[in-house]
Amino acid sequence: MTKRMVTSAVFAGIAAGLIAVLLHFAFVQKLILLSEQYEAGTLTHFAGGASAHGHEGTSAQAEVSADDDGKAGHDHGAHSHEGSTASDLQRNGLTALFMILVYTGYALVLTAGFAAAEMWGRKIGPSEGLLWGIAGFAAFQLAPAMGLAPELPGTVAADITARQIWWWSTVLATGGGIALLAYGRQVWAFGLAGALLAAPHVIGAPQIEGYFGMAPPEVAAAFATRVLGAALVVWAALGWIAGHFWVNSARAD
Repeated sequence: MTKRMVTSAVFAGIAAGLIAVLLHFAFVQKLILLSEQYEAGTLTHFAGGASAHGHEGTSAQAEVSADDDGKAGHDHGAHSHEGSTASDLQRNGLTALFMILVYTGYALVLTAGFAAAEMWGRKIGPSEGLLWGIAGFAAFQLAPAMGLAPELPGTVAADITARQIWWWSTVLATGGGIALLAYGRQVWAFGLAGALLAAPHVIGAPQIEGYFGMAPPEVAAAFATRVLGAALVVWAALGWIAGHFWVNSARAD
C-alpha cells in the first residue's frame, strides 16, 4: 500500500507541478515582476496623478526607467546582461522545482486519503480523484484565501506565526468538514461539518489594523484571482492524475 501511495503521488505530483509551472509563467509571473518594480521604487503608485491622463505619468516614468536601464547597460556592458540572464534562469528554475515538490507533497496527502477511503470500502478512480482534487483546492487554497488572500511581494501583513497557525487550522477544519459532508450519513455529521467549515472564518484570520501597500490594488486583485484560478486547474488535474495512477498501480499489483 505504501509503495502504491508513493508511486501514484510522485507521478501525479510531477505532472501537476509541471502544469502549475506553465500556468504560473503564463499568468502569474508577470504580476510578481510588476509588483517588485513598485516594491523597489522603479514604479510608484499614482505617480502620474489620478486624472484621466494618469497613464501619461506612468508612461513617462517607464521611459525614464528605460533610459536609466539603457545607460546602465552601456556602463556595464554585456557582462551585466549575462549576469541578469543567469539570475533569471536560476530564479525560474528554483520556482519550477519548488512547485513540483509542493504538488508532490499535496499528491501524497491525496493518495493517503485514497488509501484511507479504500479501507472504508470506497473505490477511488480518476473521477473520484477529480472530486478529491477539487476538495483539496477548497481546503488548501480557497478557504484560507477567504481570510488570507494571496499576497504580492512587498505586501504588509500580520505576524507570520499567527497567520501560519490560522492557515493550518483552516486547512484541517475545512478538510474535515468536506470529508464529513462527503461520507457522513447521520444528521450530527452534517451539523459538525457546518461548524468546522464556519469556525475559522468566525474566529477570523490575523489582520493588520489598516490596509496599505506599494502596488496598485488592481494588481493585487488580478494576482489573487489568477493564483486561485491556476490552483483550481492544477488541483483538479492533480486529483484526476493521482486517481488514474492509483487505479493502474492496483491493477499492476
